[in-house]
Amino acid sequence: MATKQEMIGHLKNGNYVIFNNVPCKIIDIQTSKPGKHGHMKCRVTAESLIDGRKIIEMMPGHDKVEVPIVEKRNAQVLSVHGDSANVMDMENYETFDIKIPEEFAGQVKVGGEIFYWIMLGDKVIKQVK
Repeated sequence: MATKQEMIGHLKNGNYVIFNNVPCKIIDIQTSKPGKHGHMKCRVTAESLIDGRKIIEMMPGHDKVEVPIVEKRNAQVLSVHGDSANVMDMENYETFDIKIPEEFAGQVKVGGEIFYWIMLGDKVIKQVK
């Protein structure tokens, strides 16, 4: 599991974060000013990179959160069967099966290329070339 620790107060929109063991992209982050005896609070709205659902978290700005290390790679499609495809990585020639998201159904063709991300051991198609 490739992750690193970051303070939530240092993250910005577009950064990646892990909430509830799900890798997410920060859509909106709102901070409140610290009070006389309090700490800065952050309200983070994030979208899951796996299934697109929204997650909202509220936490002190000095709290540390896990940030996933995202690997971005290309692969060639070897075969398509149902809602999954057998692909070969273009760098290390590893072959594996990957689920085809609904948004790319019908676009993934044998011999074509895909762009995929590896996050927390999950492989997700992000683009069809």
